[in-house]
Amino acid sequence: MAQRLVRYADLVPCRTAFIDTRTPGSTEKENFTIIGAGVSESADQFVHITEPHGFNVGAARQPEGCVNSQHSHETAEVFVVHSGHWRLIFGPNREDGTLDIAPGDVCSVPTRMFRGFEKLDEGVGFLWVVLGQDDPGKVTWAPAVFESAADFGLKLTKGGTLIDTSDGDYTLREAELEAPLSEDDLAQLRTPPLEKLAECMVRFADVAANPASPLAAPGVEEAGLIVPEATADGFAPGPISGWWPHGFNLRLLTLQTGAYVPRHSRREVEVIFVHSGTLEVSWDHGEILMGAGDTLTVPVGLPHALRNTASVPCVAYVVRGGEDVARPLFESGAAA
Repeated sequence: MAQRLVRYADLVPCRTAFIDTRTPGSTEKENFTIIGAGVSESADQFVHITEPHGFNVGAARQPEGCVNSQHSHETAEVFVVHSGHWRLIFGPNREDGTLDIAPGDVCSVPTRMFRGFEKLDEGVGFLWVVLGQDDPGKVTWAPAVFESAADFGLKLTKGGTLIDTSDGDYTLREAELEAPLSEDDLAQLRTPPLEKLAECMVRFADVAANPASPLAAPGVEEAGLIVPEATADGFAPGPISGWWPHGFNLRLLTLQTGAYVPRHSRREVEVIFVHSGTLEVSWDHGEILMGAGDTLTVPVGLPHALRNTASVPCVAYVVRGGEDVARPLFESGAAA
């Protein structure tokens, strides 16, 4: 189980993950691959947990004013704001509007549209990110990103590998280079209206617990954040359902001081990210105490219990694999 836990303090960043790594305004960003292959273009990217989950988990950490350049994904990209205030910027040239997100907010950006993001306030902020599928594909960059990167000697192959020509690295010079998108291709990656994109965001203050959740108990609340379709464990679609596939559910779990979820197991993959407070996860012969920023992937079928042992509430985001989620299997005698 210790090998399935990634503590915030142990995260290994990569500062050369993408083609915009030397572009002014983007040099200070740190990228993390926590679970899965991710979408990094650099061999320097460290992967914490390689086991396939049906989705990927990564993160970005940036100081004030730092920008992640305009790009598009072929699978779902979900931002969970752990710290800091951020601006999502839409369109290939940042021309299609913005959405501002704050700690606790969640935004799932639709596939096949350009987005970038910028850290707005003082200090360093952290975004926890879920990407769809085991292979989320490669990033599609806006043409202006290629132009800026070329000024600093960075090229990208069609396979998604970064080449640093300024450093004399020509080992891949025979490879075919990725070219900027044509006007016709750009036209296929249109930004939906901002009022439509508003359906893709949930403010932390607006999250509503589901009293029908099998985990609901005194001091325990579970809310649906991304629920693509009605689930077997009693959640209706929404508030983010999406018109593109996600392949997972995202829930918000809140435990008050002393609150307890009895031993139970899951039929699907479950990844827990602690946003605030502490969470004790226990199983036969062991337990782990998680703190803010920690990520744990729980083995399918493992009976485990959850408890808040601290004097402040615990708030955790939970990813469960699949568009549908089965009811948890509580051990005999445990409350369901």
